[in-house]
Amino acid sequence: MQRTLENVREVKGRVKWFDPVKGFGFVVSEEGGPDILLHSNVLRNYGQNSVADGALIDIRVQETPRGVQAVEVVTIEPPQDAVTPPLADFEDIDPSRLAEAPLEPSRVKWFDKSKGFGFANVFGKPEDVFLHVEVLRRSGLADLQPGEALALRVIDGKRGRMAAEVCAWELATKGA
Repeated sequence: MQRTLENVREVKGRVKWFDPVKGFGFVVSEEGGPDILLHSNVLRNYGQNSVADGALIDIRVQETPRGVQAVEVVTIEPPQDAVTPPLADFEDIDPSRLAEAPLEPSRVKWFDKSKGFGFANVFGKPEDVFLHVEVLRRSGLADLQPGEALALRVIDGKRGRMAAEVCAWELATKGA
């Protein structure tokens, strides 16, 4: 049975918070008004399992008896923090080298948000790739689950192979 959505409108806002364990979070609209519920299923349909607090988000919303809810994610932009210094691991690396690194298909080995890091494996390569929580946040993500498919820009850093950018695999393949 196909469900039709009525009275859907597009809203730009900022992610107030999102908890992948709880399966939901809230968006604050640029227009003001009540917080907008963002359910994990809506986010997954966009191709992500999490979203960073403070990320700019363009969503389609619908009024329901329980309040305003997101029904579709249109775009997500990572939070912009002008005061955040570059990561020490990237200080001595030419920014063009980071941008030119190809997106490589990868899978999360493990990630612990409370520790602030984890590891992934690039398909066809034996070594682990270090994932720093700040790189995730700057990429617009908040958390990762074991086995999650990603696209990574990987560089050889001071401590070995590390991700300079993280993208949900579904989003990377849409751009290809």
